[in-house]
This record gives sequence, C-alpha cells and structure tokens, in this order.
Amino acid sequence: MSANDSATRAAPHFALEPGADGDWRLRISGAWTLESIDKGAPTVLGGRRPDATGLRAARLEGDIEAIDSAGALRLARVIDRLEQDGAVVDLGGLPAGQRNLIELLKARLPPPEAPRPPREGMLASVGRATVAKLVEGNAFLAFVGELVVRGGRLLAVPWRIRWREVVAEIEAAGLRALGIVGLLSFLVGMVMAYQAGATLADFGANILIVNLVAIITLREMGPLLTAIIVAGRTGSSYTAQLGTMRITEEIDALRSIGISPFDMLILPKIIALIVVLPLLTVFANLLGLLGGAVIAAYRFELGFSVYFDRLPEVVDLSTLILGLIKTPVFAVAIALIGCMQGMRVAGSALAVGRATTVSVVQAIFLVIVLDAGFSVLFNLLGY
Repeated sequence: MSANDSATRAAPHFALEPGADGDWRLRISGAWTLESIDKGAPTVLGGRRPDATGLRAARLEGDIEAIDSAGALRLARVIDRLEQDGAVVDLGGLPAGQRNLIELLKARLPPPEAPRPPREGMLASVGRATVAKLVEGNAFLAFVGELVVRGGRLLAVPWRIRWREVVAEIEAAGLRALGIVGLLSFLVGMVMAYQAGATLADFGANILIVNLVAIITLREMGPLLTAIIVAGRTGSSYTAQLGTMRITEEIDALRSIGISPFDMLILPKIIALIVVLPLLTVFANLLGLLGGAVIAAYRFELGFSVYFDRLPEVVDLSTLILGLIKTPVFAVAIALIGCMQGMRVAGSALAVGRATTVSVVQAIFLVIVLDAGFSVLFNLLGY
C-alpha cells in the first residue's frame, strides 16, 4: 500500500437509515484502517450509540474499501454498544471475511461493567441499622419467652432438670473464673483507694478512703466488674460452643433423637450462671476491699485494723444486698445473649467468630444499661 493509495481512499463513514421493512440499515463505507480512522468520522466512532429512537433491529450493510484490525475493533465496539442497548445487529450484509474479523474482535471485547449501585444515603443507613437492632431485640425477646415457658415448666418438675450439666457449668463458669475475677477486683480496689487517697490526703481526711472504696465496691464496681468479666469470658464461650455445634450439625442430631437443645444445653447454662454470678460478686467485693486496704495501709498510713473496724460503720448488710440484687438479672442477660447468638450461627466457621464478637459486645452493653437502670430505680426508691 502506497502513501498515495491511502490518501485517495474515502474517510470512514457510518450512517443510520430506516429501511422499507421497518428495520434500520447501518451503512458503512470508506476505509476502516488505522490511518483513516485517526483522520475521519470521529463523531460516529468510539463506541457511541447512533441517535435512533426505538432502535430494536438493524442490518449492517455497505461498501468498505479497506479494513484492518484497528477499524474492525472500532466497528465491533459500536456493535457491542448497540447490543447492550437492546438492539439486534445483523452482519449478514458484509462480506464473509470482514464479518468474521469483526465477530472475532467483538468476542474478545471485555464484558460490560456492572452498574454501580447508588450510594446509600444517611437516612437509609440509619433506617437499615434501626431495623437490624429491632430484629435483634425481637430475637432476644423470643428467647426470653422460650426461657419463661420451658424453664417454668421444668422448674415445676425439678427432677427433670439435667443437674449434672448444671454442676459442670458451675465449675466452668465459677471455679475457673475465680482467679481472673479476684485479680482484677483486687487491682481495681487498689486503684480506687489510690485515686481517692491522693485527693483526701490533702485535707487530712484519709479515713474517708474506707467510705469511698467500700460503698463503690459493694454497690457498683463489684457487681458490674464481675458481670463484665463473665460476659467476656463465659458468655463468649457459650456462643462459641453452641455455634460450633450448629456448624457441625450436633444440635440437629439432638433434635433428631428427640432431645431438646434448650433443655440440655441452654437451661443448664442459665441456671449455673444465676448461681455463680452472685457468689463471684461476693468474692470480687472481698478482694476489692482488700486491695483498698493494702493501699490505705502502705501509702496513706491507714492501718488494716482501722480500715476493717470502720467498714461496719460505713456500710451495712443492705449495701451488700443492693449490689447482689442486680447479679441474677445480669446472669440471665449474659447467658441468654451468649446462647442466642450461638444458636443463630449459620454458614461456615467464620460465622462463629463474628457471633462471638457480637455476643460479647451486646452482653457488656446490656449489663451496663441494666446497671444504669438499677441505679435510677434505687435512687427513686430512696436507697
């Protein structure tokens, strides 16, 4: 091909004409080569759809002087775009060689990109989150209802409760938790005594360290700290255990042989935690008071004998009871959330980890909300 031949060829042209039979004719002409398409007809190239309202079918016809892979690729892109818009393009009006080249390049075009979903607005995000929380709350209330119905029925015939499983859960949730509960309570008692004493010592009121540590420990920090530790330790283990049993279909196997998973797996956990949490709270209270006594004695010159002699003057049995009243409610909330999330696990083992995280967060959140509610209630009642 000489330079003169390239110059004498007509520029590539693309025209859309209505046909006599109601279809459309896509007439192409000129030279569809790399040199020509760089010079002519830029408005019809690049894959843009011609302006034809209601285009449903079209036949490609014309007299192409010359075509190479660059020109065929441009035509393939135009045809592909028309087909994406719903048109049926017939290449039967072209010579076999040109038709085959266009079809070959069209088959190698990348698939069209899927349209991106519209970005969710803030109102939609808030609504979606609200609905999700309502669904979680409904599931929790359903679980509470099942506990009341099934638990009440079994309490009427206590010999049918699986007490061996209850004892095993008491050991796992209570005895094995003494170390972490006692250590953290002791350290928190030390911190409270140190922070209180740093201020009270400036006024010569070291003796009031006992008041602050004792009241806060027995009424708030002891029950709350114990419940949070149990939520993170025991509640998560309930979710992981039941979730794994769901994944491995062990729970379905229990149902298939006529054993209720609620009676065998869930109710013993709830009963055990109701028994264990108040006892752990008493243990945490003792260690918290001891931690405060250590700091009061060795940092603020308030001897152990003075510290423990003043305790009965500062607090009485009602202070301890006000703290312990909350613990069975905390225990039920922690056990129900842990078991509920475990029973809702579905899919793969990855779902067990997600459910465990959700269980811990929800249990701690609910414990703090319940504690705040008890504080308001005690205040209204004058305690």
